[in-house]
Amino acid sequence: MASRPLRIMIAWRPGEYGTETLAYAAWLARTTKVQIRVISALSRGWPLTSLARLSTNDSWVSHETESLEKIIKDELKLAGLRKGMLDDDAVRIIESSSESTTICNEAEEFEADVVLLGTRRSNTKDWAAKNRSRFTAGSTSDALLHYSPIPLGLAIPGAKLSKHGVTRVSICYIDTPQSHHALNKAADLAYRWEVPLRLVSFTPRGATMYPTENGYGPSSDLMIEWREQAMGLLDRGMDRAHTRYPDLSIDAEVASGNGWEEAIQSIKWKKGDLLVLGSSTLGPFGRIFIGSSTNHIVRHSPVPMLITPA
Repeated sequence: MASRPLRIMIAWRPGEYGTETLAYAAWLARTTKVQIRVISALSRGWPLTSLARLSTNDSWVSHETESLEKIIKDELKLAGLRKGMLDDDAVRIIESSSESTTICNEAEEFEADVVLLGTRRSNTKDWAAKNRSRFTAGSTSDALLHYSPIPLGLAIPGAKLSKHGVTRVSICYIDTPQSHHALNKAADLAYRWEVPLRLVSFTPRGATMYPTENGYGPSSDLMIEWREQAMGLLDRGMDRAHTRYPDLSIDAEVASGNGWEEAIQSIKWKKGDLLVLGSSTLGPFGRIFIGSSTNHIVRHSPVPMLITPA
């Protein structure tokens, strides 16, 4: 296994995102050796062509950069992320009109293994009540989920994370080429971190049932058939993972329920669970595409996620 530290880049936007990305990074730091860099894009409120005519621009950028660096460094300390975990150039503030492009460029330059993204917040009470424990993508996260060439870590606000770090890697497996790649990634992590691997198949009732003219017949019969098919897929996945790592501890579960949220909540999730999800490939114009099933899982997952590009 590779001995270099896990290189983590945190995308930071004060005020709009919380500190769950820092908690995610600290959780990974309790799992393995890490090297962390925080990147924040300082957005302009005016066109680039006008900046050369503004004598106050340099002082504004300097002031905002200094203030932002202090905030980030203070939050890193509060999260328990110390000097030995941080890159020599631990905090980078980049003046840019495109946050997603900046994040991708900086991640490639840093040779990041993963980019951590937080959830977008709203000040409304209704939003807080419904989404305080869910990942909600903003415009930047949504763009990165569609074309980032680097794995993305999605942090859950308010998640209770194990003090022992990642204690199990779970993988959503459906026996497609994309899920084979994600399975390899999940197995690699589980083996490297010496934790069990769990393969999960989600079979929500209702959400994916589109009857033909003659109907499906009793839904209970259909669910039994789906469960048997899912177990067959998981058995093949377990064989693949055991071929890669014969000594790896592996189990499998089928998660069923009325709709995606109930299906996801039908199985037990631990504080140490990391959920790995695969993605599809669209070529150079859209390297990652989050399909409808993955999108539902992202919206309802109770644990931090890792999205692997195909």
